[in-house]
Parts: sequence; structure tokens; C-alpha cells
Amino acid sequence: MSKIKGTHLFLSLILLVTGFILSFSYQRTQIEKQNVVENNEWKKEDSLRSQILNLQKTNRELAGDLQSLQQNVEKKENKLADQEEISSKLVEDLKELRMVVGNVKVKGEGVEVTLQDSSYIPEGENPNDYIVHEEHIRSVIDELHVSGAEAIAINGQRISHDTYIACIGPVVSVDGNQYPAPFVITAIGNSTTLEKSLNLYIVDKIVTDGVEVRVEQESAIEMEPFITEEG
Repeated sequence: MSKIKGTHLFLSLILLVTGFILSFSYQRTQIEKQNVVENNEWKKEDSLRSQILNLQKTNRELAGDLQSLQQNVEKKENKLADQEEISSKLVEDLKELRMVVGNVKVKGEGVEVTLQDSSYIPEGENPNDYIVHEEHIRSVIDELHVSGAEAIAINGQRISHDTYIACIGPVVSVDGNQYPAPFVITAIGNSTTLEKSLNLYIVDKIVTDGVEVRVEQESAIEMEPFITEEG
């Protein structure tokens, strides 16, 4: 009987040790599995963190490149705007120059000045002292230029900066074309300014010379281009 009990005790001890070993092995296996899982998760997190950092670096570089491109585009736009402004100014200056020298047809407000030989010549006076002379026409034209006239014509003939005007007996020659009195001088520009300047500085002087003068404002004057002898 005591032998059986000893055998049972030995078997129980063996089972206990075996159970402990199995339990320890299971727990160790679980811990190792957990460590493997945690290690894999850490590696994934580290990989994701590296990817995020790389993307952030790439984004910063792209943002810098974009800013640089925007600055270059802005510089080019400003340069083009400056060139367009310069070109526009040159075009306007060219138009104004062509208008001044008489190369283009022009239309606008202005004045019409009529110079007429005196209708009354006192007895015994020299008739030549009461007719329109070259200097009268010149004085009107000079005052119109000073007052800002953009274009001038004599009896419809457009004149330029080097137009030749000369008296030939009772007529006046304008670039070779002869015209008798009355002489109608038209000018395009600010009609009020032109009229005031003529009345202030020229009209009385010409009237004193025995010439009849009439100055009128015009709302629409049209002049053809100046034609040279070469066409």
C-alpha cells in the first residue's frame, strides 16, 4: 500500500514539473510572439516616419522651386509690361510726330483765322500798306505753334515745319502754290487756348497794319496729309 502511494506521489511530481515546463514554455512563446509583433510594429512606424519626413522635405523643396518660378514669372511679366508701356509711348510719340510734320490725316477742334486785305484805303495812302503780307501770315502761324497747335493749313493746304511762304505781288506762295487774299489759316488744337492767344498777342498788331482779321473757334477741322514734291 505504501509502495502504491509512493508511485502516485512520484507520478504527481512528474506531472507537476511537466505542467510547469509546459506553462513556462507557453508563456515564453507568447512573450516572444508579442516581442516579434511589437518589433514589427516599431519597424513599420519607423518606416512610415521616415517616409513622412522624406515627403515633408520634398514638399519644402517643391515649395521653394515654386516660389522661385513665381518670382521669375513676375519679373518677366513686369519686364513685358514695361516693354509694352515703352512701345505704347513710342507709338504715341510717333503718331504725334507724324501729325506735327504732316504725314497723317488729322481731325479735331481748333480755330479758323481769316486775313483779308483792307476794304478801305484812305485817299493818298499806299495800297500796299493795306494788304496781307507774308509777315502777317507768319506771325499768325508762329503764335499758333507757340499756343500748342497740332496741325496748320493755309487755304486748305497743310504746311510742315519747313514750309516756304513768300509774297509774290498780290498773291502769297505756299510751297510753290499761289493763293490770293483772303487767306484762311486753320489750326487744330485747343480752340479756346488758340483763340485767346491770337486775340491777346497778334490780332491788334495785324489790325494796326491795316489788315482785317477774324478769328473763330471750330469744333471740327479736318486736314489731309502734307504732300511733298516727291509725292
